[in-house]
Amino acid sequence: MSLFENSEYEYRDTFFVFLDPENRPSSDKIQACIAELGPKYEAEDAKSDNGDFESITVKSPYDFSAMDITYVEGEEVTAQISELMEEFKTMTLVGDDHKKLGKFKTAGARFDIFHFEKIQSGEQDFLDPGGLLIVLEKLTELCDGVGLDPQSQTLM
Repeated sequence: MSLFENSEYEYRDTFFVFLDPENRPSSDKIQACIAELGPKYEAEDAKSDNGDFESITVKSPYDFSAMDITYVEGEEVTAQISELMEEFKTMTLVGDDHKKLGKFKTAGARFDIFHFEKIQSGEQDFLDPGGLLIVLEKLTELCDGVGLDPQSQTLM
């Protein structure tokens, strides 16, 4: 069940990890990757296609957050990359951003990480984005990908 359908959670934002489709991990590897993060992260409802990762829900109760993570491949991804590459032409890149941009522009797949805040008794608690950033970093390492915060256009 998607967190979009769960009234205990409110959608906040979406982050991405762009990757080469050849680096698509298995569902088991994604679950092991999340398990390595420790007991603060609860993976559930993992879905796969012949073992290849499709989607998973990750809850982080200590951060009052959760994530729906899905795998997307194909024209939708390449069209988004083309649009973003035009935007990156106007930006000043620093540090290892050039290396990241090289990986980014050749990607053909991505993980969509939909970030949700858990709402308690109609009141909002303090959402900590730390869990999202930790999961994003771990997924990026797992698939040798490039993370993107689309709101700030920051490569991660």
